[in-house]
Amino acid sequence: MLKLLSSSSCLPSRVHNIAASAIRTGSSDSTVPLLRVLNSLTGLTRKSPNLGRHAFFSSDSSDGSEQVVEIDIKRSESGAESKSSSAIVPTNPRPEDYLTVLALPLPHRPLFPGFYMPIFVKDPKLLAALQESRKRQAPYAGAFLLKDEPGTDPSLVSGSETEKNIYDLKGKELFNRLHEVGTLAQISSIQGDQVVLIGHRRLRITEMVSEDPLTVKVDHLKDKPYNKDDDVIKATSFEVISTLRDVLKTSSLWRDHVQTYTQHIGDFNFPRLADFGAAISGANKLQCQQVLEELDVYKRLKLTLELVKKEMEISKIQESIAKAIEEKISGEQRRYLLNEQLKAIKKELGLETDDKTALSEKFRERLEPNREKCPPHVLQVIEEELTKLQLLEASSSEFNVTRNYLDWLTALPWGNYSDENFDVLRAQKILDEDHYGLSDVKERILEFIAVGKLRGTSQGKIICLSGPPGVGKTSIGRSIARALNRKFFRFSVGGLADVAEIKGHRRTYIGAMPGKMVQCLKNVGTANPLVLIDEIDKLGRGHAGDPASALLELLDPEQNANFLDHYLDVPIDLSKVLFVCTANVVEMIPNPLLDRMEVISIAGYITDEKMHIARDYLEKTTREACGIKPEQVEVTNEALLALIESYCREAGVRNLQKHIEKIYRKIALQLVREGKVDEAAVGEPNEAIEEHVEDSGQNMVTSGNHTADESIEVSSEEQSSESSIEPEKAQVALGIDQIQSSSDQPADSKDVNQTKEIQEGKSMKMIEKVLVDTSNLVDFVGKPVFHAERIYDLTPVGVVMGLAWTAMGGSTLYIETTQVEQGEGKGALHLTGQLGDVMKESAQIAHTVSRAILLDKQPDDPFFANSKLHLHVPAGSTPKDGPSAGCTMITSMLSLAMKKPVKKDLAMTGEVTLTGRILPIGGVKEKTIAARRSGVKTIIFPSANRRDFDELAANVKEGLDVHFVDNYSHIYNLAFDDVQNNED
Repeated sequence: MLKLLSSSSCLPSRVHNIAASAIRTGSSDSTVPLLRVLNSLTGLTRKSPNLGRHAFFSSDSSDGSEQVVEIDIKRSESGAESKSSSAIVPTNPRPEDYLTVLALPLPHRPLFPGFYMPIFVKDPKLLAALQESRKRQAPYAGAFLLKDEPGTDPSLVSGSETEKNIYDLKGKELFNRLHEVGTLAQISSIQGDQVVLIGHRRLRITEMVSEDPLTVKVDHLKDKPYNKDDDVIKATSFEVISTLRDVLKTSSLWRDHVQTYTQHIGDFNFPRLADFGAAISGANKLQCQQVLEELDVYKRLKLTLELVKKEMEISKIQESIAKAIEEKISGEQRRYLLNEQLKAIKKELGLETDDKTALSEKFRERLEPNREKCPPHVLQVIEEELTKLQLLEASSSEFNVTRNYLDWLTALPWGNYSDENFDVLRAQKILDEDHYGLSDVKERILEFIAVGKLRGTSQGKIICLSGPPGVGKTSIGRSIARALNRKFFRFSVGGLADVAEIKGHRRTYIGAMPGKMVQCLKNVGTANPLVLIDEIDKLGRGHAGDPASALLELLDPEQNANFLDHYLDVPIDLSKVLFVCTANVVEMIPNPLLDRMEVISIAGYITDEKMHIARDYLEKTTREACGIKPEQVEVTNEALLALIESYCREAGVRNLQKHIEKIYRKIALQLVREGKVDEAAVGEPNEAIEEHVEDSGQNMVTSGNHTADESIEVSSEEQSSESSIEPEKAQVALGIDQIQSSSDQPADSKDVNQTKEIQEGKSMKMIEKVLVDTSNLVDFVGKPVFHAERIYDLTPVGVVMGLAWTAMGGSTLYIETTQVEQGEGKGALHLTGQLGDVMKESAQIAHTVSRAILLDKQPDDPFFANSKLHLHVPAGSTPKDGPSAGCTMITSMLSLAMKKPVKKDLAMTGEVTLTGRILPIGGVKEKTIAARRSGVKTIIFPSANRRDFDELAANVKEGLDVHFVDNYSHIYNLAFDDVQNNED
């Protein structure tokens, strides 16, 4: 009876690990199988009865899995003992009679005599030949190990690749790849393409007989004669047995191999001991093939001993690894068990509750202070979620969602309001501390506070601060919060394209979070903060909705009393929140959103205001940030004025702050660098000290023509307060002239004198005062960025100054007109200066109106009909557009036509219609500031802008002669009649 038992083990070349119950025999010493096996190994000639036993042998199959073959050997019922207890089935003719055999390639390991090996035969012809030979009672073939492919590393080639290579090999190619020495194998069984082989004896290939299937002639090899009583052979074999004993103590797998082999192999002698050790070791196939090819018994035993010793070392490493892992696992299990026991004990004693109970208690404690103020519908939702939390398993995903939801619900300040301060005088003081000027903005904020004081409460409003960059919009919002004693929260919506940032995510999404407003309430801890929404004119619009529309519900006082966040899904009262928005350009804000805001325009600062801001705010803050004392630096008013006029002409003061910081950074570097040079000068020769002092004297900034000695201030109080004065400081404190005057002394005597003075405490500490004025401002901030906007002190014929509004504030610009060509019917107009479409249309209108006015004033003058004009607006690299330059263009053309220059120090602005009407314009404050900056005395505005001008601060209007006109005829009289009267 023959059957195959498949195994999951992938251990190459090893006999399969058979359970002890599967190999147990009926002998009386079965309780101590290890002792019996080792005794059999020591005896070497012991015979064991072999009646009705099962033999288990295995080796790697070609697909990497191991097969175990169980053979039931039935003896004759007579009970006679055979001469040998071998499990090999006898055949007729005998094995040694086979001199020509089929060649079977073995991919993984050689087959040793006495061992079983299942292999797969994929070649149909070879398989048919094996079946035919088995039917002819000649079930023998030659099993030869396959050589590795030349040029490849056998350790890097997978089993599937090796099999594929075997199947592709045929005939002579296969013959050349086979090792010469192999094993005569009995074909035990053939099931499908699986052939089970039993090793008999060693063979050597002599020549090839046929190619398909491969048949070879072989010689049967016998072991060389040896003396079994040789002490060296005995010692070597005993060492093999001793090593096997040690391995058997650590490896149960080997123990089963030894028991199985000794039960079924028959006579156990020295050659078989060597084959056995090599066969069950974990050595690679080349080492095993070396043992197979060795016919000298002593050498074979030595090779086997090396393999078994290596196996012993591997077993020790395996044992140490297993022990370390076992200790680690047992330690973790012990810790886990103790922690669980501790939790159970604490819970039993009432010292600790489980996680869900602790969470519920935590949420209830957090909600308790605001429970009475919390809306009923919110309390109901919280109670429902707490009940739901107790029913959920802690490991479920819904548990985490519910826990996070409760965390947000209980963290919000339901009905918790901060006490507002409605003291108008205090608010006025705070606003003045933080900002200079901005009287209209401060007045509006004080009005809001006054209304709140009369009502006893302040409802949330929406204030929109609009203006160019750097005018202090964001800092104004922070000052309002401080004046009202409200919590402050700022978030920018510039580029915001996701509605979920405002309205929150649905809780069904992974990583869902509430919107910014809910996060704000949690952070500030009150329900009436001041929320600054920055850059509201830069809202984006993406695939996730329109944030501008989502802001309507947030900002509308009629809707935000019941603001619904998608994550919380309960109404939140935001009516007490004061919203302050900032924007650079109001026109970019969507109209529905703008309709809900109260816009306060911040036009910018005039030069006088910038001077106060720089002196009282920016300079002080920058000096403290740089660690410079006030007595070390002096920046003159002239330097600040030059900085404002030539470097920082924009409406805001952010660029001015940067330039002031640049000045103080350079001063700080200068002070530190001089200090380091002083330290390096200690102990140097006299020449080095003189060079250092000369350099420091050159770098030191003095006022006017004062000498270096006059710029050095000595404070006796500071001298006494400083307990330790560095020598190098003292050397500098001597003054340049003193050191130079003493240069005729020897260097050594000079150093001695200076050191003596330091020791006697006569040294003085010098305070280097750096003076920044117009003469050295360039050294700190570089060349001026802006030059005077005023190109002409007295405008020539055809040139008129206009006023323009820009994103950086107001500016003046010139309109220049000249005659290019004159001839009958050549009247035309050419425009340059990178003008926009509106401004080009204004030029065409101005050309038409100018012709009508000239025809009315001088009917006989055909100037416009016969002249080709070129109108240019300087600063051609700057795009310009807008209708407010219409009256300026008309005046420029008329000035050229009548050859009359306009009035000195005159600037104008206003849109003109074809009938000569002057329409209102925007940016009155910015344009007025620009006119003052350019030294303009007379300004012409449209009559409709009179109210805008009257609202300006007195310091802005001071010294200006302003005229308000309805029709261009008034501008004509102001621009040209005064010139004519002056000439008369």
